[in-house]
Amino acid sequence: MDIQTIDRLNQQTLAGKRVLVRVDFNVPIEAGQIQSDQRMRAALPTIEYLLKNQAQVVLMSHLGRPDGQVVEDLRLKPVGEHLETLLGQKVCSLSETMGEKVKAALQATDANVILLENTRFYPGETDNDPDFSRQLAELGDLYVNDAFGAAHRAHASTAGVAEYLPAYAGLLMQREILALNKLLDSPEHPFVAVIGGAKVSSKLGVLENLLDSVDMLVIGGAMAFTFLAAQGREVGQSLVEPELYDTALSLLAAAKKSNTEIILPIDSVMAESKDANEIRKVVCLQTDSGDISELAGVDIGPDSIRQLKQKLQGLKTILWNGPMGVFENPCFAKGTEAMAEILAQATDNGAYSVVGGGDSVAAVEKLGFTDRFSHISTGGGASLEFLEGKTLPGIAALRA
Repeated sequence: MDIQTIDRLNQQTLAGKRVLVRVDFNVPIEAGQIQSDQRMRAALPTIEYLLKNQAQVVLMSHLGRPDGQVVEDLRLKPVGEHLETLLGQKVCSLSETMGEKVKAALQATDANVILLENTRFYPGETDNDPDFSRQLAELGDLYVNDAFGAAHRAHASTAGVAEYLPAYAGLLMQREILALNKLLDSPEHPFVAVIGGAKVSSKLGVLENLLDSVDMLVIGGAMAFTFLAAQGREVGQSLVEPELYDTALSLLAAAKKSNTEIILPIDSVMAESKDANEIRKVVCLQTDSGDISELAGVDIGPDSIRQLKQKLQGLKTILWNGPMGVFENPCFAKGTEAMAEILAQATDNGAYSVVGGGDSVAAVEKLGFTDRFSHISTGGGASLEFLEGKTLPGIAALRA
Protein backbone atom coordinates (compact mmCIF):
# COMPACT_ATOMS: atom_id res chain seq x y z
CA MET A 1 0.00 0.00 0.00
CA ASP A 2 1.47 3.36 -1.06
CA ILE A 3 0.93 5.89 1.70
CA GLN A 4 1.89 9.51 2.18
CA THR A 5 4.80 9.91 4.63
CA ILE A 6 6.17 13.02 6.33
CA ASP A 7 9.67 12.44 5.04
CA ARG A 8 8.26 13.77 1.75
CA LEU A 9 7.73 17.12 3.48
CA ASN A 10 10.50 19.66 4.05
CA GLN A 11 10.96 23.03 5.72
CA GLN A 12 9.51 24.81 2.72
CA THR A 13 6.21 22.93 3.09
CA LEU A 14 6.16 22.75 6.90
CA ALA A 15 7.45 26.13 8.11
CA GLY A 16 4.70 28.10 9.81
CA LYS A 17 2.19 25.28 9.41
CA ARG A 18 0.17 23.87 12.29
CA VAL A 19 0.39 20.07 12.13
CA LEU A 20 -2.22 17.96 13.89
CA VAL A 21 -0.49 14.78 15.03
CA ARG A 22 -2.22 11.67 16.37
CA VAL A 23 0.15 9.95 18.78
CA ASP A 24 -0.34 6.95 21.04
CA PHE A 25 0.34 8.25 24.54
CA ASN A 26 -1.89 5.62 26.14
CA VAL A 27 0.73 4.88 28.79
CA PRO A 28 0.37 3.25 32.23
CA ILE A 29 -0.02 5.85 34.98
CA GLU A 30 -0.18 5.23 38.73
CA ALA A 31 -0.69 8.04 41.23
CA GLY A 32 0.08 10.55 38.49
CA GLN A 33 3.39 8.90 37.64
CA ILE A 34 4.09 7.33 34.25
CA GLN A 35 5.24 3.74 34.69
CA SER A 36 6.56 3.21 31.13
CA ASP A 37 7.19 5.93 28.56
CA GLN A 38 8.20 3.60 25.72
CA ARG A 39 5.32 4.73 23.49
CA MET A 40 6.10 8.37 24.14
CA ARG A 41 9.78 7.96 23.31
CA ALA A 42 8.84 6.13 20.12
CA ALA A 43 6.93 9.21 18.92
CA LEU A 44 9.77 11.68 19.57
CA PRO A 45 11.43 11.39 16.13
CA THR A 46 8.25 12.56 14.38
CA ILE A 47 7.68 15.44 16.80
CA GLU A 48 11.32 16.54 16.54
CA TYR A 49 11.25 16.26 12.73
CA LEU A 50 8.27 18.61 12.54
CA LEU A 51 9.80 21.05 15.02
CA LYS A 52 13.12 21.07 13.16
CA ASN A 53 11.20 22.07 10.05
CA GLN A 54 9.57 24.96 11.95
CA ALA A 55 6.04 23.58 12.27
CA GLN A 56 3.80 24.04 15.29
CA VAL A 57 2.84 20.60 16.58
CA VAL A 58 -0.63 19.91 18.00
CA LEU A 59 -0.75 16.46 19.60
CA MET A 60 -3.84 14.38 20.25
CA SER A 61 -4.08 11.03 22.01
CA HIS A 62 -6.41 8.86 24.01
CA LEU A 63 -5.73 7.52 27.48
CA GLY A 64 -7.65 4.57 28.89
CA ARG A 65 -11.33 4.01 28.26
CA PRO A 66 -13.38 6.90 29.66
CA ASP A 67 -16.35 5.96 27.44
CA GLY A 68 -17.11 9.42 26.12
CA GLN A 69 -17.06 11.34 29.38
CA VAL A 70 -14.51 13.26 31.45
CA VAL A 71 -12.64 11.08 33.94
CA GLU A 72 -10.25 13.14 36.06
CA ASP A 73 -7.72 10.31 36.50
CA LEU A 74 -7.47 9.97 32.72
CA ARG A 75 -6.48 13.55 31.93
CA LEU A 76 -3.33 13.92 29.85
CA LYS A 77 -1.65 16.63 31.94
CA PRO A 78 0.88 14.20 33.54
CA VAL A 79 1.73 13.02 30.03
CA GLY A 80 2.34 16.61 28.91
CA GLU A 81 4.60 17.25 31.89
CA HIS A 82 6.66 14.16 31.11
CA LEU A 83 6.81 15.09 27.43
CA GLU A 84 8.38 18.43 28.40
CA THR A 85 11.21 16.50 30.05
CA LEU A 86 11.66 14.22 27.04
CA LEU A 87 11.68 17.09 24.52
CA GLY A 88 13.52 19.60 26.68
CA GLN A 89 11.04 22.33 25.80
CA LYS A 90 7.69 23.74 26.83
CA VAL A 91 4.54 21.71 26.17
CA CYS A 92 1.20 23.49 26.50
CA SER A 93 -1.36 20.98 27.86
CA LEU A 94 -4.97 21.96 27.25
CA SER A 95 -7.99 20.83 29.26
CA GLU A 96 -10.21 20.44 26.18
CA THR A 97 -9.82 18.73 22.82
CA MET A 98 -11.66 20.98 20.36
CA GLY A 99 -13.83 24.07 20.21
CA GLU A 100 -13.40 27.85 20.36
CA LYS A 101 -11.40 27.81 23.62
CA VAL A 102 -8.90 25.45 22.07
CA LYS A 103 -8.62 27.59 18.92
CA ALA A 104 -8.02 30.68 21.06
CA ALA A 105 -5.38 28.86 23.12
CA LEU A 106 -3.56 27.78 19.97
CA GLN A 107 -3.41 31.38 18.80
CA ALA A 108 -2.30 32.74 22.18
CA THR A 109 0.39 30.24 23.22
CA ASP A 110 4.06 30.75 22.49
CA ALA A 111 4.65 26.98 22.77
CA ASN A 112 5.55 25.03 19.64
CA VAL A 113 4.13 21.82 21.12
CA ILE A 114 0.51 21.67 22.28
CA LEU A 115 -1.15 18.59 23.78
CA LEU A 116 -4.93 18.39 23.48
CA GLU A 117 -7.03 16.67 26.14
CA ASN A 118 -7.95 12.98 25.98
CA THR A 119 -9.83 12.43 22.71
CA ARG A 120 -11.97 9.70 24.28
CA PHE A 121 -13.63 12.19 26.63
CA TYR A 122 -15.90 12.80 23.62
CA PRO A 123 -18.34 10.18 22.24
CA GLY A 124 -17.61 11.45 18.74
CA GLU A 125 -14.10 10.01 18.90
CA THR A 126 -14.95 6.30 19.06
CA ASP A 127 -18.07 6.83 16.92
CA ASN A 128 -15.85 8.35 14.21
CA ASP A 129 -18.40 11.14 14.05
CA PRO A 130 -17.87 13.31 10.94
CA ASP A 131 -18.70 16.52 12.80
CA PHE A 132 -16.20 15.72 15.56
CA SER A 133 -13.60 14.82 12.92
CA ARG A 134 -14.21 18.12 11.14
CA GLN A 135 -13.83 20.11 14.36
CA LEU A 136 -10.52 18.39 15.05
CA ALA A 137 -9.38 19.09 11.50
CA GLU A 138 -10.06 22.81 12.00
CA LEU A 139 -7.13 22.86 14.45
CA GLY A 140 -4.46 22.11 11.85
CA ASP A 141 -3.22 22.64 8.32
CA LEU A 142 -1.90 19.08 7.91
CA TYR A 143 -2.63 15.78 9.63
CA VAL A 144 -0.03 13.20 10.66
CA ASN A 145 -0.90 9.80 12.12
CA ASP A 146 1.94 8.37 14.19
CA ALA A 147 -0.25 6.23 16.47
CA PHE A 148 0.34 2.75 15.12
CA GLY A 149 -0.99 1.27 18.37
CA ALA A 150 -4.41 2.76 17.56
CA ALA A 151 -4.31 2.28 13.77
CA HIS A 152 -6.74 -0.65 13.94
CA ARG A 153 -9.43 1.69 15.30
CA ALA A 154 -11.69 3.58 12.88
CA HIS A 155 -11.94 6.57 15.21
CA ALA A 156 -12.22 10.28 14.48
CA SER A 157 -8.60 11.07 15.41
CA THR A 158 -7.14 7.99 13.67
CA ALA A 159 -9.13 7.96 10.44
CA GLY A 160 -11.91 10.56 10.29
CA VAL A 161 -9.65 13.63 10.34
CA ALA A 162 -7.89 12.41 7.19
CA GLU A 163 -11.09 13.15 5.27
CA TYR A 164 -10.61 16.88 5.88
CA LEU A 165 -6.83 17.47 5.81
CA PRO A 166 -3.82 16.34 3.75
CA ALA A 167 -2.81 13.19 5.65
CA TYR A 168 0.61 11.63 6.22
CA ALA A 169 2.19 8.78 8.17
CA GLY A 170 4.66 9.75 10.88
CA LEU A 171 8.11 8.24 11.17
CA LEU A 172 7.00 5.69 13.79
CA MET A 173 4.02 4.59 11.71
CA GLN A 174 6.31 4.24 8.70
CA ARG A 175 8.84 2.21 10.69
CA GLU A 176 6.15 -0.12 12.06
CA ILE A 177 4.72 -0.81 8.61
CA LEU A 178 8.15 -1.53 7.13
CA ALA A 179 9.10 -3.83 10.04
CA LEU A 180 5.93 -5.91 9.88
CA ASN A 181 5.88 -6.02 6.08
CA LYS A 182 9.37 -7.52 6.22
CA LEU A 183 7.90 -10.45 8.18
CA LEU A 184 5.04 -10.94 5.74
CA ASP A 185 6.70 -10.23 2.39
CA SER A 186 10.35 -11.24 2.49
CA PRO A 187 11.38 -13.17 5.61
CA GLU A 188 14.69 -14.98 5.63
CA HIS A 189 14.58 -18.59 6.78
CA PRO A 190 14.55 -20.24 9.25
CA PHE A 191 11.64 -18.09 10.43
CA VAL A 192 10.04 -18.71 13.85
CA ALA A 193 6.89 -17.16 15.26
CA VAL A 194 6.60 -17.36 19.04
CA ILE A 195 2.98 -16.77 20.00
CA GLY A 196 1.83 -16.72 23.61
CA GLY A 197 -0.87 -15.21 25.75
CA ALA A 198 -4.11 -16.34 27.29
CA LYS A 199 -6.50 -17.26 24.50
CA VAL A 200 -6.24 -18.96 21.13
CA SER A 201 -9.24 -16.95 19.95
CA SER A 202 -7.29 -13.66 20.14
CA LYS A 203 -4.34 -15.02 18.13
CA LEU A 204 -6.08 -17.45 15.76
CA GLY A 205 -5.94 -15.12 12.75
CA VAL A 206 -2.19 -14.64 13.16
CA LEU A 207 -1.56 -18.37 13.60
CA GLU A 208 -3.51 -19.17 10.43
CA ASN A 209 -1.99 -16.36 8.35
CA LEU A 210 1.61 -17.20 9.28
CA LEU A 211 1.32 -20.98 9.06
CA ASP A 212 2.62 -21.23 5.49
CA SER A 213 5.34 -18.61 6.03
CA VAL A 214 7.13 -19.82 9.16
CA ASP A 215 9.35 -22.86 9.64
CA MET A 216 8.47 -23.18 13.32
CA LEU A 217 5.53 -22.01 15.39
CA VAL A 218 6.10 -21.92 19.15
CA ILE A 219 2.85 -21.79 21.12
CA GLY A 220 3.11 -20.85 24.78
CA GLY A 221 1.13 -19.22 27.54
CA ALA A 222 -2.32 -20.41 28.53
CA MET A 223 -3.33 -20.75 24.87
CA ALA A 224 -1.06 -23.81 24.63
CA PHE A 225 -3.43 -25.71 26.94
CA THR A 226 -6.25 -25.57 24.39
CA PHE A 227 -3.98 -27.41 21.92
CA LEU A 228 -2.82 -29.88 24.58
CA ALA A 229 -6.34 -30.59 25.87
CA ALA A 230 -7.57 -31.06 22.29
CA GLN A 231 -4.96 -33.83 21.97
CA GLY A 232 -6.27 -35.50 25.12
CA ARG A 233 -3.60 -34.26 27.56
CA GLU A 234 -4.50 -33.71 31.20
CA VAL A 235 -4.28 -29.97 31.97
CA GLY A 236 -6.11 -29.67 35.31
CA GLN A 237 -7.74 -26.29 35.83
CA SER A 238 -5.63 -24.58 33.17
CA LEU A 239 -7.41 -22.04 30.98
CA VAL A 240 -8.82 -23.73 27.87
CA GLU A 241 -11.31 -22.90 25.12
CA PRO A 242 -13.20 -26.18 24.46
CA GLU A 243 -15.11 -24.62 21.57
CA LEU A 244 -11.76 -24.31 19.75
CA TYR A 245 -10.55 -27.91 20.21
CA ASP A 246 -11.51 -28.82 16.64
CA THR A 247 -9.88 -25.64 15.34
CA ALA A 248 -6.70 -26.44 17.24
CA LEU A 249 -6.57 -29.95 15.79
CA SER A 250 -7.19 -28.58 12.30
CA LEU A 251 -4.34 -26.13 12.76
CA LEU A 252 -2.01 -28.92 13.85
CA ALA A 253 -3.01 -30.96 10.79
CA ALA A 254 -2.53 -27.98 8.46
CA ALA A 255 0.93 -27.38 9.95
CA LYS A 256 1.91 -30.96 9.28
CA LYS A 257 0.74 -30.65 5.68
CA SER A 258 2.73 -27.42 5.14
CA ASN A 259 5.79 -28.90 6.86
CA THR A 260 5.68 -26.30 9.64
CA GLU A 261 6.86 -27.55 13.02
CA ILE A 262 4.59 -26.62 15.91
CA ILE A 263 6.34 -26.60 19.28
CA LEU A 264 4.12 -26.95 22.36
CA PRO A 265 5.32 -27.07 25.98
CA ILE A 266 6.44 -30.51 27.14
CA ASP A 267 6.18 -29.61 30.82
CA SER A 268 4.37 -27.00 32.84
CA VAL A 269 4.72 -25.11 36.09
CA MET A 270 1.49 -25.64 38.05
CA ALA A 271 -0.03 -23.58 40.86
CA GLU A 272 -3.36 -23.18 42.59
CA SER A 273 -4.04 -19.98 40.63
CA LYS A 274 -2.30 -17.30 38.58
CA ASP A 275 -2.23 -15.12 41.70
CA ALA A 276 -0.54 -17.73 43.89
CA ASN A 277 2.81 -16.90 45.46
CA GLU A 278 4.40 -20.31 45.04
CA ILE A 279 4.82 -23.16 42.56
CA ARG A 280 2.98 -26.33 43.59
CA LYS A 281 4.64 -28.70 41.12
CA VAL A 282 6.19 -29.08 37.67
CA VAL A 283 4.48 -31.73 35.57
CA CYS A 284 5.37 -33.53 32.35
CA LEU A 285 2.64 -32.97 29.79
CA GLN A 286 3.60 -35.99 27.70
CA THR A 287 2.91 -38.63 30.38
CA ASP A 288 0.54 -39.25 33.27
CA SER A 289 1.27 -36.29 35.52
CA GLY A 290 -0.60 -37.50 38.58
CA ASP A 291 -3.45 -35.61 40.18
CA ILE A 292 -3.43 -32.01 38.95
CA SER A 293 -7.21 -31.62 38.96
CA GLU A 294 -7.02 -28.65 41.34
CA LEU A 295 -4.02 -26.98 39.70
CA ALA A 296 -3.54 -24.70 36.69
CA GLY A 297 -0.59 -24.21 34.35
CA VAL A 298 1.07 -20.84 34.90
CA ASP A 299 4.37 -21.10 33.01
CA ILE A 300 6.38 -23.38 30.76
CA GLY A 301 8.66 -25.73 32.68
CA PRO A 302 12.45 -26.26 32.66
CA ASP A 303 12.32 -29.10 30.10
CA SER A 304 10.37 -26.86 27.73
CA ILE A 305 12.98 -24.13 28.14
CA ARG A 306 15.78 -26.61 27.38
CA GLN A 307 13.86 -27.82 24.31
CA LEU A 308 13.48 -24.26 23.04
CA LYS A 309 17.16 -23.48 23.53
CA GLN A 310 17.95 -26.51 21.38
CA LYS A 311 15.32 -25.91 18.70
CA LEU A 312 15.74 -22.16 18.26
CA GLN A 313 19.22 -22.20 16.78
CA GLY A 314 20.42 -20.58 13.57
CA LEU A 315 17.32 -18.40 13.20
CA LYS A 316 17.17 -15.66 10.57
CA THR A 317 13.72 -14.15 11.28
CA ILE A 318 11.78 -13.94 14.57
CA LEU A 319 8.32 -12.75 15.55
CA TRP A 320 7.47 -12.78 19.24
CA ASN A 321 4.02 -11.83 20.49
CA GLY A 322 2.79 -12.92 23.91
CA PRO A 323 4.30 -14.30 27.13
CA MET A 324 5.04 -17.93 27.93
CA GLY A 325 3.26 -17.76 31.28
CA VAL A 326 1.75 -15.42 33.86
CA PHE A 327 4.62 -12.99 33.41
CA GLU A 328 3.12 -10.28 35.62
CA ASN A 329 3.54 -12.61 38.62
CA PRO A 330 7.31 -12.82 39.35
CA CYS A 331 6.87 -16.43 40.54
CA PHE A 332 5.83 -17.49 37.04
CA ALA A 333 8.05 -15.28 34.84
CA LYS A 334 10.97 -17.65 34.19
CA GLY A 335 9.66 -19.03 30.90
CA THR A 336 9.04 -15.58 29.41
CA GLU A 337 12.40 -14.31 30.61
CA ALA A 338 14.14 -17.38 29.18
CA MET A 339 12.42 -16.82 25.84
CA ALA A 340 13.60 -13.19 25.84
CA GLU A 341 17.17 -14.38 26.41
CA ILE A 342 16.98 -17.05 23.68
CA LEU A 343 15.59 -14.65 21.08
CA ALA A 344 17.93 -11.80 22.05
CA GLN A 345 20.87 -14.15 21.59
CA ALA A 346 19.54 -15.15 18.17
CA THR A 347 19.31 -11.46 17.25
CA ASP A 348 22.88 -10.93 18.45
CA ASN A 349 23.82 -13.70 16.01
CA GLY A 350 22.23 -11.91 13.06
CA ALA A 351 18.50 -12.71 13.12
CA TYR A 352 15.91 -10.05 12.28
CA SER A 353 13.50 -9.86 15.23
CA VAL A 354 10.21 -8.12 15.93
CA VAL A 355 8.61 -8.06 19.39
CA GLY A 356 5.00 -7.00 19.90
CA GLY A 357 2.41 -7.30 22.66
CA GLY A 358 2.49 -5.67 26.08
CA ASP A 359 3.93 -8.51 28.18
CA SER A 360 6.56 -9.48 25.62
CA VAL A 361 7.73 -5.88 25.38
CA ALA A 362 7.62 -5.55 29.19
CA ALA A 363 9.85 -8.62 29.53
CA VAL A 364 12.35 -7.20 27.05
CA GLU A 365 12.38 -3.85 28.86
CA LYS A 366 12.65 -5.42 32.31
CA LEU A 367 15.70 -7.42 31.28
CA GLY A 368 17.33 -4.45 29.55
CA PHE A 369 17.22 -6.20 26.16
CA THR A 370 15.53 -3.41 24.17
CA ASP A 371 18.63 -2.74 22.07
CA ARG A 372 19.07 -6.46 21.37
CA PHE A 373 15.97 -6.74 19.17
CA SER A 374 15.58 -5.34 15.66
CA HIS A 375 12.17 -3.76 16.25
CA ILE A 376 9.99 -3.29 19.33
CA SER A 377 6.44 -2.70 18.15
CA THR A 378 4.24 -0.16 19.93
CA GLY A 379 1.10 -1.91 18.72
CA GLY A 380 -0.58 -4.83 20.45
CA GLY A 381 -3.92 -5.33 18.74
CA ALA A 382 -2.78 -3.29 15.75
CA SER A 383 0.26 -5.46 15.07
CA LEU A 384 -1.85 -8.62 15.41
CA GLU A 385 -4.43 -7.39 12.91
CA PHE A 386 -1.68 -6.27 10.53
CA LEU A 387 -0.08 -9.72 10.73
CA GLU A 388 -3.49 -11.30 10.08
CA GLY A 389 -3.44 -9.50 6.75
CA LYS A 390 -6.22 -7.08 7.65
CA THR A 391 -6.40 -3.51 6.38
CA LEU A 392 -6.05 -1.11 9.31
CA PRO A 393 -8.35 1.97 9.07
CA GLY A 394 -5.68 4.33 10.40
CA ILE A 395 -3.29 3.24 7.65
CA ALA A 396 -5.87 3.06 4.87
CA ALA A 397 -6.70 6.72 5.55
CA LEU A 398 -3.14 7.68 4.57
CA ARG A 399 -3.24 6.24 1.05
CA ALA A 400 -1.41 8.41 -1.45
